Amino acid sequence: MKKVLFVLTSHDKLGDTGEKTGYWTEEFAAPYYELADKGVQIDIATPLGGKPPVDPKSDDPSAATEDTKRLDKDTEVLAKLKNTKKLSAVNQADYDAVFYPGGHGPLWDLATDQTSSALIEAFYTHNKPVAFVCHSPAVLKNVKINGEFLVKGKNVTGFSNTEEAAVGLTDVVPFLLEDALQANGATYSKTEDWHPYAVEDGLLITGQNPASSKLVAEKLLQQLNAKK
Repeated sequence: MKKVLFVLTSHDKLGDTGEKTGYWTEEFAAPYYELADKGVQIDIATPLGGKPPVDPKSDDPSAATEDTKRLDKDTEVLAKLKNTKKLSAVNQADYDAVFYPGGHGPLWDLATDQTSSALIEAFYTHNKPVAFVCHSPAVLKNVKINGEFLVKGKNVTGFSNTEEAAVGLTDVVPFLLEDALQANGATYSKTEDWHPYAVEDGLLITGQNPASSKLVAEKLLQQLNAKK
């Protein structure tokens, strides 16, 4: 049985706005079920361990999908979410791949978390897929392989500047994801705002926005199935 580590944010403050943030429910639920329904075993980790914060906007009925509605009633997965592993206690050797759901939270904690960066590096150098969606490619900001940014020369996507502007947070976030990826030498591409789009470049899989969550999981599953 294949085993995948999901890494969620522990950060709940949306800059200085006084509002809350965290991980985006759909970006957790859609990939979780896409993989779990195919027999993949999933563990969840966060920088602080315990229950990660959910972005309240992602729990709004207007943001609901079939996967989030399923999660709302899934006592087993909800129990796992309440008791996530501490990121510093996990080892890439125990898993076949790592997946980072997004939400704005990762921009503040996981983007600069050295444990997270080292973990991604370990997965990548051990020839294991690393997958990210929406804001979570931000966690690649400081990840280097042999002294070079992992994203340098790679085809990637992630939450676009136009999407950030559309949600009114351009001046709130610590950095713009699209700009940060390009600054580190990535070849960034995107489709229309809010449309599904995912890019695969070797072991690196990235998705643009919440609508891309399942697409990223499908690409990850293909890589896992190709590794017998």
